Amino acid sequence: MSQSTRTQSAATRYASAAAMALALSAAIGIAATPAAAQSMDKEKCFGVALKGKNDCAAGPGTTCAGTSKIDHQGNAWSLVPKGTCEKTMSKTSPSGYGQLEAFKEKKV
Repeated sequence: MSQSTRTQSAATRYASAAAMALALSAAIGIAATPAAAQSMDKEKCFGVALKGKNDCAAGPGTTCAGTSKIDHQGNAWSLVPKGTCEKTMSKTSPSGYGQLEAFKEKKV
C-alpha cells in the first residue's frame, strides 16, 4: 500500500468519525428538544387518556406512564396542545371535557 493510499484511508476514517460524532450530537439535541417544547406548547390534561395510554399520574399504587386502569381516569393525565384540554371530550369528567387538575370520575 502506498503512502498516499494510507494517508487517504486515514483521512477517510477521521472524516467518518467526525461525521458520526456530529450525527450523535445532533440526535441528542433533537431528543432534548421535545422536553422543552412540551412545557411551552403542551399542558397536562386529566381525564382524556384511554386505559393504559396516559402520560403520567395515575393515582396511588401506579408508577406513571401507561398505568391508568380505566378510560378517562380522572387522576391520569396526557399532554395535549395548550388550550385544547378543556375542549377535549372526557366521559367521566363532571363537565364532559378534560380538566387541568385531577378529579373524581362520574359514573358513565
